[in-house]
Amino acid sequence: MGVRKRLRAEAIKESKKSLYFAKLNDCPTSPRKMRLVADMIRGLDAYKALNLLRFTPKEAARRMEKLLASALANYEAKAAQKVGDEALHIKEVFVDGGRQLKRLRPAPQGRGHRIRKRSNHVTLILANVANS
Repeated sequence: MGVRKRLRAEAIKESKKSLYFAKLNDCPTSPRKMRLVADMIRGLDAYKALNLLRFTPKEAARRMEKLLASALANYEAKAAQKVGDEALHIKEVFVDGGRQLKRLRPAPQGRGHRIRKRSNHVTLILANVANS
């Protein structure tokens, strides 16, 4: 590895020390539905977002709430302190499309229509308010 590449890799590694994240892969919800929930909580305080998700009736909100709780647990493990000590906010949330299950549905006149059962990957990144 060259010197510039190593220095860049070390700088990226150092910047990730103050970030706490959780990932959810192959979630069986369409990315469009999950992005509606992700847009609701993007940039909010972690506890405010947790309460907002708890009282949102969408099915995707349950999964996002669980992911946020996981990110908070990752913070406690990585920073070795309780969550209430510092103000955390959601720095980034992004939803990518996952794999699709393709199924056939009977259609009139002997034809078949393809049904795409979509899934997604969600990444949630928390950061300290002071560091951002």
